Amino acid sequence: MREYWSGGAAEDWVFGMMANKRKNKNRGYQQLRVWEDAIRLYAETCRLVGKWPFEMKRIASQAMASADSVHRNIAEGYCRRSIREYIHYLYIALGSLGESVSGYCAYRTADQLSEEAFEMLDQLAFKLENGLLRLVEALERKQDAGDWTDTLIVRESNAVYLATPPDDQ
Repeated sequence: MREYWSGGAAEDWVFGMMANKRKNKNRGYQQLRVWEDAIRLYAETCRLVGKWPFEMKRIASQAMASADSVHRNIAEGYCRRSIREYIHYLYIALGSLGESVSGYCAYRTADQLSEEAFEMLDQLAFKLENGLLRLVEALERKQDAGDWTDTLIVRESNAVYLATPPDDQ
């Protein structure tokens, strides 16, 4: 993750100011390590394949799209609020990650990626894959235990609505 992610403006924006500026329940995925790791994988993929020559642009575009799909599916599943859908989208994210890793292996075999670039992407993907698998396992345990809230509705007392209005009305 060298210079691209070591304290640069992009890292500050994604993992500092952006995630902390606007918080609500729907944006909770921004607190997930797997989402952060997926963003890093996408950025590194773009950095490494985005400079490929014109005849490789379609393949580079596919590599970027599969890496992009991982963080998008983590976010979409989280925002669906249903545990079944959340788990479903995490499995889609795992599928996109598998597509990305398969591409990295092919690019390395075809000498389109250096050994160093391949190792860096593969390490990021491996960490992300294991994190996603652990998250899915934890959510499946919650699903089995029935310990999940599928709604954004906050439970509150109706007593506040029954109180008399202030005198200045």
